[in-house]
Amino acid sequence: MSETPLFKKVLVANRGEIACRVFRTLDAMGIQSVAIHHRVEAGARHVRMASQAVEIEGQTPVAAHLDIGRIVEAAIAVGADAIHPGYGFLSENARFAAAVAQAGMTFIGPDSETIALMGDKISARNFAAANGVAVAPSVMPTDSIEDFTRQAETIGFPLLIKAAAGGGGKGMSIVRSAGELHRASALAASEAQRYFGDGRIYAETYIERPRHIEVQVLGDGEGGAIHLFERECSVQRRFQKIIEEAPATNLPAGLRDEICASAVRLASAAKYSNAGTVEFILGADGRFFFLEMNTRLQVEHPVTEMITGLDLVRAQIEIAAGKGLPLRQDEAKIGGHAIECRICAEDPERDFMPETGTIAYIGVPEEPWLRFENALDQGRKVTSDFDPMLAKLVVHGASRDEAIERSIAALDMLAVLGVRTNVDYLMRVLGHASFRAGDLHTAFVTEHGGALAPAPVGEALRVQVLAAAALGFRDFHELAIRTPEPYAAIGGWRN
Repeated sequence: MSETPLFKKVLVANRGEIACRVFRTLDAMGIQSVAIHHRVEAGARHVRMASQAVEIEGQTPVAAHLDIGRIVEAAIAVGADAIHPGYGFLSENARFAAAVAQAGMTFIGPDSETIALMGDKISARNFAAANGVAVAPSVMPTDSIEDFTRQAETIGFPLLIKAAAGGGGKGMSIVRSAGELHRASALAASEAQRYFGDGRIYAETYIERPRHIEVQVLGDGEGGAIHLFERECSVQRRFQKIIEEAPATNLPAGLRDEICASAVRLASAAKYSNAGTVEFILGADGRFFFLEMNTRLQVEHPVTEMITGLDLVRAQIEIAAGKGLPLRQDEAKIGGHAIECRICAEDPERDFMPETGTIAYIGVPEEPWLRFENALDQGRKVTSDFDPMLAKLVVHGASRDEAIERSIAALDMLAVLGVRTNVDYLMRVLGHASFRAGDLHTAFVTEHGGALAPAPVGEALRVQVLAAAALGFRDFHELAIRTPEPYAAIGGWRN
């Protein structure tokens, strides 16, 4: 029997580090790649990495990356036979998956029906409950805020209000008393409508100091599914992850098996195809509840690759091409420990406000146990057009302690000059005694806010640091002392 053919050309409907990540695997597999970009990204690294590139018109860069019609037209025009959505943008858009299929191409991900089922938080919760996966006590949307709040009071406080069609912390708030409920519900509904075009919200019991555990799954689309173990994603700020690791620390083997089995049961029942992630909230008492399913590749997928030795993008492509699952469940093994730190252009001292600027210098440590997933270039402008995440530093160690030490060392050696980042903050998190002990929960950043704040820097130390940078980094030195144009062209003349 002849081998199932793979794709000849894949368009990646994304940008930045994830587009570069997918191109790397496509190149290794001998598959041509196509990048898309708005005009302001014409010289970006992901554009340069691809076999060819297509400009997508749009009023804004984000609008270009969300234009289903133009992206599908571009894929047809270049002769692509498949589209990989990456993460974010259109990756969990059922209409996009359907449009790709209708155009005769393969969507490298689940089909539109599965995305619609699992992408809506309420239908996903109902499906999970119907298939024996525990969900937290909750109240579903009604036509009026008054009815919703009246029902929500019956399950008690604290409550977590969430957007039915949302994610990324938008339309989400914690409510601890009846007096807060009506206003919080109205605000959540308004925010959900603004961000997702869907004002439906729901409420569920809020688990105090919970852990956020997610399970990587692969499905063959016919009911076959496996897990590739779990990831710990509890260290978050404003409901967004900043440090992830695999496997989860301080998780009893029996509980790990139970959580992973629940994820596989859900994926199998949905006849899930391709890579996905089932997320759970884990209480201190060992009870866990289904949170949501992400029907795409996760930002933090490299930590799973580090401990399993698998290329998840390759697995996605092979499953989409009809090759089935890359291995059996009993062949999946955990090797060591991996940690991912999200490097963001933001100021931790100002409540993680996004920062803008121009990348003046990039210095990345090179080690066999380190991956620096990025699309950075010297001279690149960091704007507010896109998410503030610049890169991901991913480290592997034989043990969790070794992975922590290596992560701190790598962050200390990493230099990104020209825009303020959270690198120092991440080092303080990794070095905190509670983090090292594995005492993790989603309120970690808030609870340890004082200890994670930077020590004041005196003027003398600031001058010393700048002087050391000027002497130690050639590029920084040249930027600091060179004569600017047009005066450089005049030579040594001075007025």
